[in-house]
Amino acid sequence: MRTEGISRGRFLAGAGAVGAVAVTGGLLGTDRAAATGPAPATGPAPVAARTRAPAAPGERRGLAQRGVCYEVGDGESHATRWTAARMRRDMRALRDDLHANAVSVFGDGVERLAATADEAAERGLRVWLQPRLGDVPERDILDHLAETGRHAERLRAHGADVHLSVGCEFVLFVPGIVPGANAVERVENILKGNFDPEKMARKLRAFIGKAAKTGRSVFHGPLTYGAAHDEDVDWSLFDIVSVNYYGYHRTKAAYVKDLSPHLRWGKPVAITECGCCTYEGAPQDGGMGWHDSVDYTKDPPELAPGIKRSERTQAAYLLDVFDVFESMNLYAALVYNFVDPASPHRSDEPRYDIDASSYSLVKTVRERPEDPESPWHWEPKESFEALSRHFERAARRG
Repeated sequence: MRTEGISRGRFLAGAGAVGAVAVTGGLLGTDRAAATGPAPATGPAPVAARTRAPAAPGERRGLAQRGVCYEVGDGESHATRWTAARMRRDMRALRDDLHANAVSVFGDGVERLAATADEAAERGLRVWLQPRLGDVPERDILDHLAETGRHAERLRAHGADVHLSVGCEFVLFVPGIVPGANAVERVENILKGNFDPEKMARKLRAFIGKAAKTGRSVFHGPLTYGAAHDEDVDWSLFDIVSVNYYGYHRTKAAYVKDLSPHLRWGKPVAITECGCCTYEGAPQDGGMGWHDSVDYTKDPPELAPGIKRSERTQAAYLLDVFDVFESMNLYAALVYNFVDPASPHRSDEPRYDIDASSYSLVKTVRERPEDPESPWHWEPKESFEALSRHFERAARRG
């Protein structure tokens, strides 16, 4: 596994897939034997809604919330760090240009989380607030969650539509559930089988329970947890079943079959992460697309041989899965992710076009392409434009 130079965003995108590979033997629902590329979504009639009153025969209601994930981390360099001014511009673009009605604000640093959530709420977006503090003692993670939850409750009390997620895929980010001093070491140990599955499951359940209790103690709105697709979670602890989904199938019927087990709890189901990288064949690679698409042993990093940029592929995949989510009348779907400034786009040097390995809806363009401290701006990809049209049409349907 290449680890040098991997950004936090790319690591988070692949983490759920790594965990699922080790624990369940699958790749988040990927059907590799049949995978040949994005296919038109065809399949059965819409599944009855589990999140609202049952739909009338033939009626299509679709998702209640459609949006994107937005990271508020400290950045890989001074140039890529979170700033209030950039965040405000981005929230405006999410609402006015992408036509999203929801945003998942995730990362560490309560002040950054709070400021971003406040801005999103001011713009009328539904807010999913998810603290992600990892590689520190359990007590610190829970304290960070509690402080974030208190702000979420204050925001909710002022009338904002807020959901609190107690965290994401704890097996990788909470020390002690599997061996490893940090998240990268834990991934390596999972891949190598250097862990006790029974002990891991027991510790994971225990920490999820602690996190749920902490969240409930400070927040009185809808509570959830960002789980990997195949993660075994006691959803009775939460109000919403949340799934990070990077699966790939040829047909809508196969997607529906893959996702339907999450409906058995009789609770709203949210896809809290979904997406693929920006190269041909990326949907088949799912949440692991970041893993082998870039060679970080080189300086500067290069795309791996055979990786061919394709914005069309990413856009087609997202439209396919959103068609599935809409047909199933799921509660929410949030794309991972909006922007990845640590993965710059290079049109002049395709082998250095690291954006091809990113899941973002926009591409980062540096003024000085070779300089990581260069000022930068983002430009929409085809996936941004495609989802913008989809979200706008869905909003008109109500």
